[in-house]
Amino acid sequence: MRFLKRLSVVVVALLVLLAGILFTLHNMTPVQIDLIFFTLPQASLSLWLLGAFAIGGLLGVLLSSVVVLSLKTRLYYLNKKMVSARQEINKLRTSSLKDPA
Repeated sequence: MRFLKRLSVVVVALLVLLAGILFTLHNMTPVQIDLIFFTLPQASLSLWLLGAFAIGGLLGVLLSSVVVLSLKTRLYYLNKKMVSARQEINKLRTSSLKDPA
């Protein structure tokens, strides 16, 4: 089972590498990116596209990790609150059994 998993990972990695090489070979046209306030140097279209893809991926991971971290923090405090509420409920249950009023 492990062998099939590793083999499939290697095959997928090779296919992605092949697609990247073909993408680079077909997009060798030099372009100059003109942003409003400054102009980026001239480079191949594939370099700019792969760079934009990489920056977008990194920003996506960064933003999602911030959201996940805030949710984990909230979960921690809610679990803490739940434990204290359970302790209080148990204390009230036992006190009502000890103190028949």
